[in-house]
Amino acid sequence: MSIPQSGGGPIERHEQLAEYLAAGCKPKDAWRIGTEHEKFGYCKDSLRPLPYDGERSILAVLEGLRDSHGWAPLEEGGKLIGLTKDGANVSLEPGGQLELSGAPLETIHETCDEVNAHLADVKDIADKIGVGFIGLGAAPIWTHDEMPMMPKGRYKLMDGYMQKVGTMGRVMMRRTCTVQVNLDFSSEADMVQKMRVALALQPVATALFANSPFFEGKPNGHKSWRSRVWRDLDSDRTGMLPFVFDEGFGFEAWVQYALDVPMYFVYRDGEYINALGMSFRDFLKGELPALPGETPTLSDWADHLTTVFPEARVKKFIEMRGADGGPWRRLCALPAFWVGLMYDQSSLDAAWDLVKGWTSAQREALRIAASEDALQAKVDGIDMLELAKEVVAISDAGLKARARPGAGGLVPDETHFLNALKESLESGKVPADELLEHYHGDWNGDLTRIYAEYSY
Repeated sequence: MSIPQSGGGPIERHEQLAEYLAAGCKPKDAWRIGTEHEKFGYCKDSLRPLPYDGERSILAVLEGLRDSHGWAPLEEGGKLIGLTKDGANVSLEPGGQLELSGAPLETIHETCDEVNAHLADVKDIADKIGVGFIGLGAAPIWTHDEMPMMPKGRYKLMDGYMQKVGTMGRVMMRRTCTVQVNLDFSSEADMVQKMRVALALQPVATALFANSPFFEGKPNGHKSWRSRVWRDLDSDRTGMLPFVFDEGFGFEAWVQYALDVPMYFVYRDGEYINALGMSFRDFLKGELPALPGETPTLSDWADHLTTVFPEARVKKFIEMRGADGGPWRRLCALPAFWVGLMYDQSSLDAAWDLVKGWTSAQREALRIAASEDALQAKVDGIDMLELAKEVVAISDAGLKARARPGAGGLVPDETHFLNALKESLESGKVPADELLEHYHGDWNGDLTRIYAEYSY
């Protein structure tokens, strides 16, 4: 979840809303890669989730990173709720999931180094206090009542609201994890093409990264339960957004969509003011019930944009949101997958050619089938395994064309970061399939084995 936005002055013209998004346009040589990933922490002896404070806790991990690894503290209401260093942030999801929001970097080599360094630092602290961290799309055993709630005002407001607008909101908040990548665009037209490809191919990412086949101690019938959760969370702010594929889509169309998403809050002087279900359109007119007579700033608009949760979303960059949290190698594979598709024009064109004939119904059906069957999904003659092979090949070509070397020039490009995905394509198995094989095989139904064998 995002931290409060800052630096925006008063909104005096409607056009400023789209101009805010357009300000993200960058020349290709300024494009960057921002990788985010979440992970569950637990006590090694009890296998219970970490509370916020105490000897073995989220707070202890944050304090350890602050004191031993040079991170600066971020506080809310006098409580440590995040860290920052070198353009990156460590933040907390509602149930205590620890998230790294990486700095904007030039290559996958750099972003993978960043992930590796972060996980090594977290393990250093965790080992000292008897804590472990694991990358999964959904908590495999823990119930709702076992999960803590982090002391952030935003989450307290969301928690109550989620119970009114869907059945899965509080599950998402407490018991799911994702890995995402944030990518740039050069122009409105470039944003439009990237958003269309991003939304159409999120089901492929969901399938390739599916890693949440268990929930509350048993198989749940889905390869990606996290993806299933997002389908019944809040229809006002989630989904595959058919309007993105309409003629004339652009920044203003995104503005109109976001204005129709009910508000959560307004952030003022370190406090989250309840604006649940209220209208940003009313806010623009000075008619917001929570702040009568007051009009919003661009910081308020930026905050509101962080409360929109579709499968891909536009801010001053594009976020790819379709993948489960997972094993170490896949934390580097996810940005590689999307950079290969998005940062080479020939690959982006090839990806668009692949999906441009799909209907809205087909895209939604692929989303559902990916969550259930991963690479075994089939929709209207579209075979997910064959589709994924084509998409990964396009991504591979894009990374070759980028030709960004690593390891001091010893590695010619970034294609090796796709190896984990290529192995899945050869076997037809994603992490969820491997987990299920263990559960029904050598684990003999003992799901607690997952912690020792799959933690970082």
